[in-house]
Amino acid sequence: MTHPYKRPRALYMPRTRGAVIGLLLVLLGAWGALVPFFGPYINWAYTADPAWTWTTAKGWLEVLPGAVTALGGLLLLSAGNRASAMFGGWLAALAGAWFVVGQAFASPLNIGSVGQPAASTDLKFAWLEVTYFTGLGALIVFLGAAALGRVAVRHARDVAVTHPAPVAAPVAGAEERARPRVGGGLFRRHHHAGA
Repeated sequence: MTHPYKRPRALYMPRTRGAVIGLLLVLLGAWGALVPFFGPYINWAYTADPAWTWTTAKGWLEVLPGAVTALGGLLLLSAGNRASAMFGGWLAALAGAWFVVGQAFASPLNIGSVGQPAASTDLKFAWLEVTYFTGLGALIVFLGAAALGRVAVRHARDVAVTHPAPVAAPVAGAEERARPRVGGGLFRRHHHAGA
């Protein structure tokens, strides 16, 4: 007997599975890595450093996690198997966590500091912190975890459906012979008996 489906390879995954999350992670990673350099142009920066100024702190706390997030997103975008997609999801989740906690470890690790948000109001101060570090990192962690959840499960669509074996056509008259006669014999018997 032939089965109507083929079991896919254990690590197979459609390339579209992580495409949307992967694209979002690439965009968020690019933002995290580049905003410290172009932020002063749009009055959205930490400290008063001129645009495109490199510091060690920016490299460790912003460029590195941003680049790792973008790499994780690219792996999700192009992955055709679960192993590379899960690796991309873990990279993104860890990079997002570093965005959140990196500043707290900057002093013990002698990384340096990116300074304070260049803001004149408390609201802008909060928004700079959220869009540069904590909120950005939390969103990246969430998307990385969502990607891991999506690629860890084998969906019904992963099963390659094949055409079932053709069914033999019924023999002419077989359906008529197979149909039971309800009460036909009993009626004839009583009819002949009455005659």
